[in-house]
Parts: sequence; C-alpha cells; structure tokens
Amino acid sequence: MDPEDWLADTRASYDTVAAGYADQVRDLLNETPYERSFLALFAELVRAGGGGRVADVGCGSGRITAHLRGLGTDTFGIDLSPGMVETARREHPGLPFEVGSMTELHCGTASLAGLVAWYSLIHIPDHEIGPVLAHFRRAVRPAGLVLISFHVGDGSRLKTRGYGGPMKVHVHRRQPAQMAARLDDAGFTVEAQTTLSSAESPLGGVIFARRRTDGQGAGAGPSRPA
Repeated sequence: MDPEDWLADTRASYDTVAAGYADQVRDLLNETPYERSFLALFAELVRAGGGGRVADVGCGSGRITAHLRGLGTDTFGIDLSPGMVETARREHPGLPFEVGSMTELHCGTASLAGLVAWYSLIHIPDHEIGPVLAHFRRAVRPAGLVLISFHVGDGSRLKTRGYGGPMKVHVHRRQPAQMAARLDDAGFTVEAQTTLSSAESPLGGVIFARRRTDGQGAGAGPSRPA
C-alpha cells in the first residue's frame, strides 16, 4: 500500500462524508456512558498533572474535542480532512481545529499535557503505527498522558461506503496486547486498559498510557497481559 494512496484516500473519503458523519455521531456520547467515564478520567488526570494543552488527533467533527473542553481541558482538534475540520468549526464555533496528519504531527516537542486518539488509529496501516506513536511521544511532555481507543480484532477490511456516502478506507482491527506493546516500544508506560462493547464499536479497546521520562527504558512500567 502506497503511503500517499492511503492518506489521499482517507482524506478524500472523509471530505466526502463529513456532513453525514457529523449527523451520525453528534449525540453518540449520550449513548456511551463508559466512554464518557474514560474521557472524564482522562480530563481529571490531565488537570491533576498541572493541566496544559491537549490534542484530539483525528478529531473528525469535533465531538470529543468539545466534550473534553467541557470537562475543563485546553483541548484542540487536528484532522487530516479539511472537510471534517470545516464541519468541526461549524459544529463547535469558537473552538480550535486545524488540518494536520498524525503521520507528520506539527506540535512542538513536549508541548502537550495529553493526547487523545479516539478511534482515529483505525485507518493507519501497521507499518505506520510505530512512526505515528513516535510523533505522539515527541509531542507529549514527560509523564504526559495519552488515551487511545481502537476496534479490537484481527486483520483489515476495505470500507467502500459509510455515513451516507462512498468511501475508500481500510479499517484495521488490533488486539489490546498488540497496541500495548506498540505503546511500550514507543516510550509509553501503559497504566490501564480495557475492552468493551457499545455504540462506538462492537468490541473496542481503550488504553491509558504515559510518556516515560528520559532514562526510563522500555518495559519500565508494570507488566501487561499477554
């Protein structure tokens, strides 16, 4: 898979379905109390760590950005799709959104108190996960928190239609232990992880992890399940 092809396809797909996507997910958090609890815990931990800027990477129509702002965090949204960013600005006027890619994350080194990737790694192919997580580590300050959610499973499928329009995106499912190992390799310590079924995903995974401080090696955190 050519990197330019999958990025271009993902961007074009979400540009096409941005309005339909916003309509379908606008009130989804009202149906997902467990996800709301994870986001509330993330916001509490960021505030307890002294606060600071939080990036919602792959923010889509901005619902998670807006929710975290409502929980007292200084969150801004980043999305690959200009159409999605335009929609997010319309859905949440006055909140900060920008066009950008997690494959070339333009955030200053150690500039973030936290980072959320809420079901936004699902279109990233396996060979790009390591570089993307390296961008996350560079951008998050030492002991900064990341919250990642993803579809649990094995393999990938091509999605050709969704949110009321045509799409061409690969949806990648991954196992929690696999994602935890990737985060560990990238310089994060996994603090908590769980799986759940909800309106967000038939089976979703959620991981809280912190950037290790300089000098802490891989595997410095508590052991994780195999």
